[in-house]
Amino acid sequence: MDVLKKLSLIGIVPVIAIENADDAVDLADALCRGGLPTAEVTFRTDAAEEAIKQMHKSYPNMILGAGTVLSPEQADNAMIAGASFIVSPGLNPDVVRHCISSGYPIVPGISTPTELELAMSLGLDTVKFFPAEAAGGVAMLKAMSAPYSGIKFMPTGGIGKSNLNSYLSLKSVFACGGSWMASKGMISNHEFDSIERAAKEAVNTMLGLNLHHVGINSDIERGHCIASSLSSFLGVNSIDTDISAWTGDFVEIMKENGRGDCGHIAFSTNNVDRAVYHLQMRGMKFDDSTSKYDANGNRTFIYSSDVLGGFAFHLVKKD
Repeated sequence: MDVLKKLSLIGIVPVIAIENADDAVDLADALCRGGLPTAEVTFRTDAAEEAIKQMHKSYPNMILGAGTVLSPEQADNAMIAGASFIVSPGLNPDVVRHCISSGYPIVPGISTPTELELAMSLGLDTVKFFPAEAAGGVAMLKAMSAPYSGIKFMPTGGIGKSNLNSYLSLKSVFACGGSWMASKGMISNHEFDSIERAAKEAVNTMLGLNLHHVGINSDIERGHCIASSLSSFLGVNSIDTDISAWTGDFVEIMKENGRGDCGHIAFSTNNVDRAVYHLQMRGMKFDDSTSKYDANGNRTFIYSSDVLGGFAFHLVKKD
């Protein structure tokens, strides 16, 4: 799996400005424990190169980017230190050509269609939309990306928990960059527990996991009785299908036993693939053979291999 595909599954790239390389390992530990095993370490400070080196040494599987790269020399130094990809605030053709010729994944910053077409002419199909909010936000990105259906964006600048999912809901966005979960002050003050909590909150916000419905194993005769009684108790309609009877849209009575001794519990999420990635990091296992996809090839459904308390679990894409 390539670097940009991994970033799309992680979904959020913490943008880090670190003043003291001695803080790098503790920072990497906090981000990884918080569910974000990635960071864009900006070359705005003298500690950036050494920080990347220390983070890569201690967490070799962490996907590290070098940000604010302004020259081919900086790009070389960053990759030697352990960076996996290069990010620049603008589009410098010399830097882009050097990275492409050297085999470095690069995500240069653009904010206009003209800059985007220059990136395309250089052979790129992935760019950073920067500064996202100042450049027009979601509305601007949605309008600009419409004529360029093959381009993927990583919006960065002014993004936080309140607008994260507005960007990630766009088909053209593969990940978002942001510094709110690990600000320069939090790092300098060694607030690593707070960084871990903020990273977990960011991931939970992105995934948007909610209880969707509960399925109860039964048979045709008992299923109708259970659904009818529940509908009466709750004052909602009972809906009959070939495989189950529904009480409203939150209790499903199965007409024959399915997964789980007792039934199943369904959770909705903003993005099934990202949820699978992050829940796997938390120890959950999934059965790929149960996956379902929409007409565009996006996964919309999958069962976990885990059964807890007699109930199987599955994920479903939010409408």
